[in-house]
Amino acid sequence: PLYGGARLAHIGRMSLSTIFLAALISTVLPGDVPVTVSDVVTGPSSHVRLTNAATQPVTAWSLAATTKSDNGRIHREIYTADGYLSEVTHGLPGATERLERLMPGESRQVPLDALQPGTTVDVIAAVLEDGTAFGEEDAVAAIFAHRAKERDGLKAVVDAFNDVLPAKRGAEALTALRERFTALVQRDQSIPCRAALDAVQAYQQKTNPDEIDNSLRTYAGFVQKEYALAEKHATRRGAIKN
Repeated sequence: PLYGGARLAHIGRMSLSTIFLAALISTVLPGDVPVTVSDVVTGPSSHVRLTNAATQPVTAWSLAATTKSDNGRIHREIYTADGYLSEVTHGLPGATERLERLMPGESRQVPLDALQPGTTVDVIAAVLEDGTAFGEEDAVAAIFAHRAKERDGLKAVVDAFNDVLPAKRGAEALTALRERFTALVQRDQSIPCRAALDAVQAYQQKTNPDEIDNSLRTYAGFVQKEYALAEKHATRRGAIKN
């Protein structure tokens, strides 16, 4: 199960933030979620095809794979992907198409964990570019809760760069940022914080002060763009439509 999308400059670390939910429940699915499922394939190479029937990009969606056992119990796994940050991460090394926004009219094959024969797959939540949400309340709430946490993590990284870079440069800036991010990760294990620490540690291999400064400022500028998107997309627009 997937949660997330392409992320910060250390994209290999950030592209797959995952969430997994499994429950023995049954539900009535909403009928107007603007993402359709077709071509459900079960077995070792399970996958489905998603199509965006809306007039704007779909930035996040949740799929429910439901299996009924011989004793009548229902097992459901939720797969959630959130690609709102792909607006700035599209095309970066390590970015993956299946975690990018689903554009209007676009149809995309999405791989899943191995599904048993007879498993049904439904879209139970979707979020549009403007923040409009469709589907089940719990699934939609989980998407926006994850976005809020990511927004807060990105803000902490942006604040650290804004505090350090105007006052320090070169190796001194690296040391200050490493200490700042190490302490931050101890409090916040979110992907933006961990990726920022990874990036700063990687830059410590550089010895030229100008090269270090350029790398830090480039990374800081990219995180600022991500934070602006996260701040925009962390709030849903209006009530859930179902």
